[in-house]
Amino acid sequence: MFLKVQLNWNVVIPAENLDIKGLMLQKAILVRLLDDFSSKKATKDLGYLLCVTTLDKIGEGKVREHSGDILFPVTFTCLSFKVFRGEVIEGVVHKILKHGVFLRCGPIENLYLSNQKMSDYQYQIAENPCFLNSKTGSRIEKDATLRCIVIGVKYMEAQKEFQAVVGLEGDYLGPV
Repeated sequence: MFLKVQLNWNVVIPAENLDIKGLMLQKAILVRLLDDFSSKKATKDLGYLLCVTTLDKIGEGKVREHSGDILFPVTFTCLSFKVFRGEVIEGVVHKILKHGVFLRCGPIENLYLSNQKMSDYQYQIAENPCFLNSKTGSRIEKDATLRCIVIGVKYMEAQKEFQAVVGLEGDYLGPV
């Protein structure tokens, strides 16, 4: 679910941001790193990039010939969020359809739970549609929290986001 990762990136600082004092340079590098980091969103290997925790090392800058900008190799530690097949997660229902429900879990907006993966539940047509378990009386409705197991994960390169299929087959899975 949460990963602590050390990454090596290159940060480019425009020549006009340079100052004689070293602190302003460090600040410019950190601001540019955070800006680049926030625009990245997610990667297939690491999942959603959440935050930079530490700036571990700033390497020696190299001047780019044509622009005069300076490229600094930077090593930093960050937190990321990625779901894996077989992992048990908790999600909040945000959309109910006849054939299943969509859940959110952290930054993942598209977790799909098919009605075929919740065999004890039947779809109920009402003002507020839901899935009802006739044996236990438990309901899966909008804004309900569900504990489920991840069956499969797919990374969508164009949107830079993950989609997952989840199920309720297993012990202690279902509405929380």
